[in-house]
Amino acid sequence: MSAQDLVRKVTDTVGSLMVMQRAGVLSFPRVDHTVSTLLAVRKYGPFAGPVHADVARGLEAIAIIDERGAVSYRNLEGMSNALVRAWQADGIRPGTVLGVMARNHRGLVLTMLASAKLGTKLVLMNTGLAPRQLADIAARENVETFVFDSEFAAAAAALPEGTRTYLSWQDELVPGAPAIDSLLYKFDRSPVPAPSEPGGFVLLTSGTTGTPKGAPRGRTSPFTSAQFLDRVPLRRGQRMLMAAPAFHGTGVSQMAMALALGQTVIMARRFDPLETLRLIEGERANVLVVVPTMLQRILDLGIGKITEFDTSSLKIIFAAGSALSPDLCRRTREAFGDVLHNLYGSTECAVATVATPEDLRRAPGTAGRPPVSCRVEILDDAGNPVTEPGVSGRIFVASGLSFEGYTDGRDKERIRGLLATGDVGHWDADGYLFVDGRDDDMIISGGENVYPLEVENLLVERDDVLDAAVVGVEDPEFGARLRAFVVPTPTAARDPEEIKAYVKANLARYKVPRDVIFLEELPRNTTGKLLRRVLVDMKI
Repeated sequence: MSAQDLVRKVTDTVGSLMVMQRAGVLSFPRVDHTVSTLLAVRKYGPFAGPVHADVARGLEAIAIIDERGAVSYRNLEGMSNALVRAWQADGIRPGTVLGVMARNHRGLVLTMLASAKLGTKLVLMNTGLAPRQLADIAARENVETFVFDSEFAAAAAALPEGTRTYLSWQDELVPGAPAIDSLLYKFDRSPVPAPSEPGGFVLLTSGTTGTPKGAPRGRTSPFTSAQFLDRVPLRRGQRMLMAAPAFHGTGVSQMAMALALGQTVIMARRFDPLETLRLIEGERANVLVVVPTMLQRILDLGIGKITEFDTSSLKIIFAAGSALSPDLCRRTREAFGDVLHNLYGSTECAVATVATPEDLRRAPGTAGRPPVSCRVEILDDAGNPVTEPGVSGRIFVASGLSFEGYTDGRDKERIRGLLATGDVGHWDADGYLFVDGRDDDMIISGGENVYPLEVENLLVERDDVLDAAVVGVEDPEFGARLRAFVVPTPTAARDPEEIKAYVKANLARYKVPRDVIFLEELPRNTTGKLLRRVLVDMKI
């Protein structure tokens, strides 16, 4: 390790400790509490460790509120211990690979905790997977045991005969799949011995360009939690409404933060914008975790409807998963005040930058700045740093939470310890990062490079546009031409020529779409990612 790397490591560790102490994850001057937390995380991992440590110190707070009611931290700890023993009795051993396909509820959280305590590897499946996709991913990841909500029984039926199955949420009976609830009362709830290695987990990529890849996460330093806490004021005892799916990187990271801080997590199995507002009011939620499309659907209700609910308890809206347009930032501030925090990262690199409300006021649409222990560089095609404001290049990130390669053996490009995000971006004069778009989304039309995001952001600023996407389609003259897909408001004129004229008045001529298609909604996956290939292949 070079002297520079050593200095950076020491600086990052000290900075992380200060952030974690400020947030309440570590207790100073109660060094004994701090040590017990760090030891528990080392023994049981980042999900189960903090719960175990807090309960051992007497925490009596509510951990989960879902459609079935409330579960305390003490009960969550005991139930997960019983589930470990139930699985052990069924022959599940450390190193076994479990898959889980579940919506947001206690069953998913219990599965995550018990898997970590048992020392198994947990593959977090997207609830939108088709049966064949699920079977292919389960085969690739060597899934031997599968936990699922009964509504996904048809998908689970595609797994090989002999796969051990359990229900995480039961709306109907599924032969051969006992509900984990039915097992909990048969086994001891006292603490279980720590596994030789804490169970790891595998996140799936969005799969917008094919079968989702597996991005594994093994043992990580407990100090990496500071990346989420440095620029987002998550604190002990808050009430977090988890609207984002907890199988997604956004949801799973914030679930881990909430458990580490002894927060109460409010969960609903399905997202509904009105119900989300009701839960904020009724549960006095302080934190709302969303992906950007969820936030857009809430805002599309209109200020009049939003103000029917008391959302004054809300201090943080945490959004991640895709870029936020300047218009969405502005509308959020008008509806809820200065509460929006935008995290930019990826399944592979985890955290890159965070934009605070102040950042978003000063530079609407920015991805923000790197938090403690994260490093971001923009590199040109030769791998040299790009530091000049406004000059685009490829975004690379170094983070203690970065993965070590996909489960199929492939990897992202790496340069000097930095991992490629697959995005192109630039710095502004104040050092804020802006994401211009995906590297593979770039459209070359008539010899000019166009990133769709710039045109999309312009279109959604219109009062008569709810959503927009721009793709490149083959063109015999220009190689590719831009085609815009627009979701209009009910009262919009739906005039393609007027849309084109608007873009021409605000952007360069080569960025004007040749075609404008109006749709009722854009195709997106369960985490809100736009399915551009569906639009490219759409027959017009």
